[in-house]
Amino acid sequence: MQIHIVQQGQTLYGIAQAYSSSVQEIVRTNEIPNPNNLVIGQAIVIPIRGRFYWVQPGDSLYKIGQTFGFSPIEIARVNNIPIDQPLSIGLRLYLPEKKERKVETNAYIEPRGTNVTPNLEQAARDAAPYLTYLGPFSFQIQRDGTLKEPLLNNFPQIAKQNKVTLMMAITNLENDQFSDELGRIVLTNMDIQNKLLNTIVTTAKKYGFRDIHFDMEYLRPEDREAYNQFLRKAKNRFNQEGWLLSTALAPKTSAGQKGRWYEAHDYKAHGEIVDFVVIMTYEWGYSGGPPMPVSPINSVREVLEYAISEMPSSKIMMGQNLYGYDWTLPFVQGGQYAKAVSPQQAIQLASKYNEQIEYDYEAQAPHFNYIDDNSKEHKVWFEDARSIQAKFDLIKELNLRGISYWKLGLAFPQNWLLITDNFEVEKK
Repeated sequence: MQIHIVQQGQTLYGIAQAYSSSVQEIVRTNEIPNPNNLVIGQAIVIPIRGRFYWVQPGDSLYKIGQTFGFSPIEIARVNNIPIDQPLSIGLRLYLPEKKERKVETNAYIEPRGTNVTPNLEQAARDAAPYLTYLGPFSFQIQRDGTLKEPLLNNFPQIAKQNKVTLMMAITNLENDQFSDELGRIVLTNMDIQNKLLNTIVTTAKKYGFRDIHFDMEYLRPEDREAYNQFLRKAKNRFNQEGWLLSTALAPKTSAGQKGRWYEAHDYKAHGEIVDFVVIMTYEWGYSGGPPMPVSPINSVREVLEYAISEMPSSKIMMGQNLYGYDWTLPFVQGGQYAKAVSPQQAIQLASKYNEQIEYDYEAQAPHFNYIDDNSKEHKVWFEDARSIQAKFDLIKELNLRGISYWKLGLAFPQNWLLITDNFEVEKK
């Protein structure tokens, strides 16, 4: 696959010609929402095997090979040129596909309201071929040790048809908020705890869940060791069924990090106890906060580098958002909340208001400003092919287990194109 960034005056026809592709194929695979009004700075994935590279000043076969992981001899061979031939600036070279690395992938899916919408079910069907796990969000712990079930609809069947492991995401959500008091009850009352574990086993067998996943947030700091002990107990119980155990962790950068989101999450202990963790490396930019990237790669890297100092990298799944935010300016804390937008919707906005997409190379994130029909200024940070490729490169560099998406329902077709180009997704 090739990532192309639209320049001034370019059309899909000209782009397709440059890469020996077709307009129809580029539009179809990217689900381009603005084919007749491309935006300067818009990222497009060219659906070809391998990629093309245009020679820049100072390039040599050796330098190009070092950059992309090929030997000079291999580049010369596939392009049918002498290895000692000087390279002319602008020469198009073909670089073949590289061997894929295996990863595991997860996606949460969160039905809201009283039924699963057809669009959300279709999102699960579309993503399932690229997933190892699918996690309906969420089974909510009740104070008596029972569970409030999410809407499951056809998710178990979709998972089975696509050889996807169903993840049973269990939370301490109460009235749409994570409850430290509910966490305290479950972690310190053994009768309630035993009833909860029995309920989990019964429910998991009923629907076919094979990974039990605890996402317990905002726990009291004093319940840190109680949470660790609970996980050890759960691991022993679920091992008898042949199930995996996983947890979701707040994005910490040190063992002693303060704050009610962080203190009860013990990276070292989770790394020893559970089969894998999902680290929630997103929401630096969030709906109630000031405009900024949702998952800036510099911040993501800092969290993951700390994580691999506490646990094996093979147990770590990097969390990744499938959305961005549209903020109305000026930002006022506690005022109007930002609106979540898919990458497709962000491109449509830039096209509608004829705004150029900029790219922050430090954060590895695209963004733009626009003035709406009511003369209100907006700031949009979102994801594109470049930003997700940067995350895939980080997964390879740190040798992580894989990636976990929050959440299905907002279209990002380029993500799935690039997953197949970078990795072989494991099925269990």
